[in-house]
Amino acid sequence: MRTRLLLLKMTLAACCLLALSGCWDNRDINHRSLPVIMGISRVDSKYKVFLMIPKSSQDGTQSMLVMRTGQTITEIVDEISSNMETRVDLLHLKVIVFERKYAEEGLTDSISSFMRSREISAKSMVAICDEDLEGFFHHLQDTSESEQMVLYNFFEKNAGWSPSVAVTRTWQIFRSIHSYTRDVAIPIIKSGTSTVIENVGAAIIRHGKMVGQITEDETLLLNAFGEQSAHGKIEVLNHASVLIVSNSMNHHVSMKDGIPHMRSQINLKVSILETRGDPSVDMIKDELDTLLTQRFNRMFKNIQQHEADILGVGQYFRTRIPRDKLAHWRTNYLPRMEMNLDVNTTIQNEGNLKTVKNESMN
Repeated sequence: MRTRLLLLKMTLAACCLLALSGCWDNRDINHRSLPVIMGISRVDSKYKVFLMIPKSSQDGTQSMLVMRTGQTITEIVDEISSNMETRVDLLHLKVIVFERKYAEEGLTDSISSFMRSREISAKSMVAICDEDLEGFFHHLQDTSESEQMVLYNFFEKNAGWSPSVAVTRTWQIFRSIHSYTRDVAIPIIKSGTSTVIENVGAAIIRHGKMVGQITEDETLLLNAFGEQSAHGKIEVLNHASVLIVSNSMNHHVSMKDGIPHMRSQINLKVSILETRGDPSVDMIKDELDTLLTQRFNRMFKNIQQHEADILGVGQYFRTRIPRDKLAHWRTNYLPRMEMNLDVNTTIQNEGNLKTVKNESMN
């Protein structure tokens, strides 16, 4: 009886051991290379991939720039791994930079393969380079000691990000490719003269292809429209300079005779930094309202011409337009849409204007 019980326990223990998952395929971190930045361009139907791989040394962390050309991105990365003493792991990739020419041809194939393979994080940020990609990466190496993090910090909201810089991730581009009512804007950068990187604006992406461009000032309104904070942005007016402290949006939509109508209100809280002459509070508000309204109308007309809904206004009409007609949102509805923007400005800190106002009343 005891022998049978002992055999039963041994059998159960063996079954438990077989059910345990092992780490036979695990690779130590010392045997892996973790690129932070990847650049992709396309020349003569072939891909050219740039990887910036951090390397630790006695002098600190330095980067190694590796370039390869091949038929597919996966083939190139695998070839780079076979020629290195460590395995290249793209899961920790932070920023993917596409050359402008390739973005104008279309990013659908690359973005779809990234999402399908899952070797690259869907949260990786994406940018477009407005110059030759090889020259851009060499500029990063020549002008910065920690070049692998400069580009990442440029888009990181807890570091050097500015409200006039678009932030777009891989999964957002993939979603826009398969969406009827939403497109995206990808930031455009290039080598700076006095700084390492220069913000050029944002690319208008329709179905994964770059079809136009907006300025960095218009990108600020794009971010504000998407409920992203515009805090810290300074607007220079004719008679004053103001600092945006906070922002919020309100929207009201309707359909009239098959034409979409939208009235949006952007609520700004600003602080006056400096003035020229003796402007009144109402004058400063009027100047800011006029500046932002004209800028927004110019941007909206631009996206209507390109039939690309980077503002995502079509999302507000998904319940008002039949499902079978949503597929024609960009071509039939967006170009005819009536948009009105109201700017509601609250000056939190009037500075010396209160003193001037009180003195004039006395």
